[in-house]
Amino acid sequence: MKKYSQRLKHSLTSYCLLIAGLGIITACVDEDPGPDLEKTGDFSIEFDTIVGEETFGLAPRQYTNAKGETFSIKLLQYFISNIKLYTESGEEYVVPQEESYFLVQAEDRSTRFTKVRVPEGDYTKISFVLGVDSLRNTMPVERRPGVLSFDPDQGHEGGGMYWGWNSGYIFLKFEGTCDLISDDQQGDPTGNKQFKYHIGGYGGYSAPTLNNIKEITMDLNQGGIAQVREGLRSNVHLFVDVMKVFNGQHTFSIPEHPNVMFSDYSVNIANNFPEMFTHDHTENFTKGEDEL
Repeated sequence: MKKYSQRLKHSLTSYCLLIAGLGIITACVDEDPGPDLEKTGDFSIEFDTIVGEETFGLAPRQYTNAKGETFSIKLLQYFISNIKLYTESGEEYVVPQEESYFLVQAEDRSTRFTKVRVPEGDYTKISFVLGVDSLRNTMPVERRPGVLSFDPDQGHEGGGMYWGWNSGYIFLKFEGTCDLISDDQQGDPTGNKQFKYHIGGYGGYSAPTLNNIKEITMDLNQGGIAQVREGLRSNVHLFVDVMKVFNGQHTFSIPEHPNVMFSDYSVNIANNFPEMFTHDHTENFTKGEDEL
């Protein structure tokens, strides 16, 4: 009887250990493993420009905003920086800042991808900055490589995206024409009836100034999460609606505000930026199957 009790005790102990072990296994299966820092895959965000419900095109193509004002586009470009990815459990991966600055030029479709390497993982949310962060704005010129490089005496080499007089980057530059702009001083003195929106301002270096840096967050669950794997490419496709510059949180008239640069009114336009971006879909495919 004593031996039987010992065997029963041993069996119950083994059973409990087995159940506990299965519980651990189940927990491991259900828990989000987070990014695998040992392996990396190709990841990109695609910024596909549209204008309302129409495709993007430069002048002489025309569009009409919410105010009923017809306009044409001559130039649209903006900085994307500080990319971050998040898993379902909230784990965050920050792309190294040196690798996380891009200049998207709407008329040059080859610039619409921000390509980086990130750890393997299933990412359900991403964020990025439209603009250039204050830290990089204040760094020595030699620490601003790639698309951020510029000649202090000549301005930014990548399309005039730096204010030499104001020591800061232009986050978004949007230019075009609108026939409703009057010939007086609020329009273009050349008679071209141009509008220009050069929006920047990182908060100031030695004294507070305008801060128009905008962090954009995109939930990927509806259009498909980014499943980053070694040997694969994951591409998050976003639509960028330039019409939202006029028709976003703050709707305004082009003739009433044809030229906005480093002024208080620029805050209204910058507040429209987050509404420009919508997640269309995410593609996860084998490298070589894409043309990115």
